[in-house]
Amino acid sequence: MTTGAPPPLKPARPRRSRVLRFLPLGIAAWLVLEIWLLTVVAGASSGLTVFLLLVGGLVLGSFVIKRAGRRAFKNLSEGLRQQQQGLAPAPDQGGGSALTMLGGLLIILPGLISDVLGLLLLVPPLQKVLSRSAERAFERKLTAAAAAAPGGLGDAFQQARMHRPDGKVVQGEVIREDQPPTRPSGRPDGPQLPRS
Repeated sequence: MTTGAPPPLKPARPRRSRVLRFLPLGIAAWLVLEIWLLTVVAGASSGLTVFLLLVGGLVLGSFVIKRAGRRAFKNLSEGLRQQQQGLAPAPDQGGGSALTMLGGLLIILPGLISDVLGLLLLVPPLQKVLSRSAERAFERKLTAAAAAAPGGLGDAFQQARMHRPDGKVVQGEVIREDQPPTRPSGRPDGPQLPRS
């Protein structure tokens, strides 16, 4: 039995970016390379050496993550204390807590390539370069999202960043004095007779 209505169309799936399309292949290649390097090291020395490298990475990565977490918690509590006292927040001098934690996580992961990448993330000049580039990329994505959908989430983030030089956010409403205030119905405010 037909009703004359066309069959419902399946919604088009959004296209995945090239990065997301090749990400599983990249992860598989990285895992194969890590296993191959561990077998090369085991063949050149012994299985005990590989085991000690893996345990050492676990201990060092755990220490790095714990230290970065403590530093981040200390910075957070210090910032909250300064905010409660009404002081301007001090500029972030330690910084890099997220990159330090990522470096610790990469060191914990079994494998030599991840250990090298994790150790590189612990170098402060490299952390500064990476954090600046990540911040710029985030800003570009944010402005692109705000331009694509005005009044959306990106616009809200931009508005949240507007603040006075002392760090206080000023909420307000713009009132134009050159036009008389109007009601939503378009009639000017004034005394009104009750409707019956």
